[in-house]
Amino acid sequence: MKLNAASLTDVVDSVAVPTYDRSTVTAGIVHFGVGGFHRAHQAMYVDRLLNDGKATEWGICGVGVLPGDRKMKEVMASQDCLYTLALKHADGTWETRVIGSIVEYLFAPDDPDAVVEKLAAETTRIVSLTVTEGGYNFSPTTGEFDAANPAVQQDLQPGALPATTFGLVVEALARRRDRGIAPFTVMSCDNIPENGHMARSTFTAYARLKDPALAQWMEAEVRFPNSMVDRITPATTPDVVAQISERFGIDDEWPVAGEPFTQWVLEDSFSVGQPPLEDAGVQLVDDVTPYELMKLRLLNASHQALCYFGYLAGYRLVHEVAQDPLWQRFLLAYMDDEATPTLHPVPGIDLTEYKHTLIERFSNPEIRDTVARLCAESSDRIPTWLVPVIRLNIESGGSVELSAAVVASWARYAEGTDEQGEPIEIVDQLKDSLVPLAREGGTAFIENRRLFGDLADNARFVEAYSATLESLHSRGARATLEGLMEGR
Repeated sequence: MKLNAASLTDVVDSVAVPTYDRSTVTAGIVHFGVGGFHRAHQAMYVDRLLNDGKATEWGICGVGVLPGDRKMKEVMASQDCLYTLALKHADGTWETRVIGSIVEYLFAPDDPDAVVEKLAAETTRIVSLTVTEGGYNFSPTTGEFDAANPAVQQDLQPGALPATTFGLVVEALARRRDRGIAPFTVMSCDNIPENGHMARSTFTAYARLKDPALAQWMEAEVRFPNSMVDRITPATTPDVVAQISERFGIDDEWPVAGEPFTQWVLEDSFSVGQPPLEDAGVQLVDDVTPYELMKLRLLNASHQALCYFGYLAGYRLVHEVAQDPLWQRFLLAYMDDEATPTLHPVPGIDLTEYKHTLIERFSNPEIRDTVARLCAESSDRIPTWLVPVIRLNIESGGSVELSAAVVASWARYAEGTDEQGEPIEIVDQLKDSLVPLAREGGTAFIENRRLFGDLADNARFVEAYSATLESLHSRGARATLEGLMEGR
């Protein structure tokens, strides 16, 4: 059965479907980056509200900006923007529903002005983003907007049709200002510390290059709430597509599978209203920072602590690594000894319980997340998630041994061959510069100041990094971890 609006009444009873009339739902949210995470998270929360008879003016219009988003456009068109979300429990049960909160999808390269006009329409009150850490176009070392980016420079040319997210959003804000329409809220849902502040910084930096007066207006009028989002959502594999078909008889070209756990903590700061997200389980707070640091430095950084050592040791699936008692000890030691001392008190959260829950989540055999996915785009991840932990512990005199070991495992992985001499496919926008530095050995890798700043000047960090890197070459990943865990 092909999934679309006409076939919804034929979906098997074990799969929940929208109980609302989708023809009455209008798009109040425009979202950039309609990937698996957005569809398993934000779109799911809005779908909850719609099923409760709320927020019919808060449907979602998805926007694709990159050439690779054309496939999503085609799937959204053929399925009336419907898709299947399967939450995989560790005991093998699936909690499955069809999500209907995305009601429209625009592909910017085909018609950028249509996207700008959608954004500029008074009905659009929130513009949300899951464009990955790299999508904000900032230096991981300085945090400054990269004005030299060729795509940005092209958008800044007089008369150019906007092609980047920055160009589209800022042009829409200019039209709203000129038409006397209040600005929408820009809501980042990416894994970046103070993601709202980063969005404010980068979008206003772009606007300043284009029109300083517009940038000044944006700084005064546009809200950029911070948020913390959490649900492990692996990339959709052909196996997921096949299982949706076999289990439920649904022909869905791009379903989403993820873990049951979900969390969304959102700063209560919006310019022209928001849906009642708190009714769907979202925590609306005055300060997201404690929750955000908890997630980035415990969950996200632990994924990096797990993945390189795990890949080098021969693991290919995340749950297999996470079920290994040695890796569990290593992750908990990193979280307890190095990450937790850098955190703020987190209201309502038992950190000890949270850390053990993370190990359980990583160990869920049904998710079948790949180690390679966690190893990808490390140049966006390590500087954002782990390097701040190292810096704070250097300043306080705390331990950096395990964090430095994670960096060393990345350097060893980035050499591009595993412990059996088999090639590793390095997926990273900085691959061409990282691989030669990794292969040079010594401290060459950490002397990349774009990624690590001045960490190579710190004797404690360099000593710990060098010792782990040497051990990885001479003894291998498992023996290296065993050495790190001795006496702990």
